[in-house]
Amino acid sequence: MKLDTRYHGVLNYEKEDIITFKKGLPGFENLKNFILVPAEENKLFYILHSMEDTNVGIIVISPFNVMKDYEFDLNDYKVSELNIKNQKDIIVVNTVNLSSKIENITINLKAPIIINKDENIGEQLILDKSNYPIKYPLLKGEI
Repeated sequence: MKLDTRYHGVLNYEKEDIITFKKGLPGFENLKNFILVPAEENKLFYILHSMEDTNVGIIVISPFNVMKDYEFDLNDYKVSELNIKNQKDIIVVNTVNLSSKIENITINLKAPIIINKDENIGEQLILDKSNYPIKYPLLKGEI
């Protein structure tokens, strides 16, 4: 299937690629269904694109490409809510704040997006007890 987007062109996907965010994403609570596709320009980045609003595509990156020792705990409630049976079931990505100057591009390490790839459900978490910054410089990372 194809999704004709405003900013990212035509994105190809299958029905089983659709990820449901029951709570939406912060700032986009009314949008529930997204697809995760590689960015054509740079394979380190992905686009988390809304199925309901073709204007909404969020650039994300794996935090492990930026900070090798990035880690956080999921409590039992979240593990159950996202139906996670194995750590291999999950994908973790973080939002990217773009800038025309590469040295000003940042990653939000404080709010990872957790996706259970087997169940196609996800949620963005806010890490309360963490010192991870909301604006971590991309170039400071280990890419």
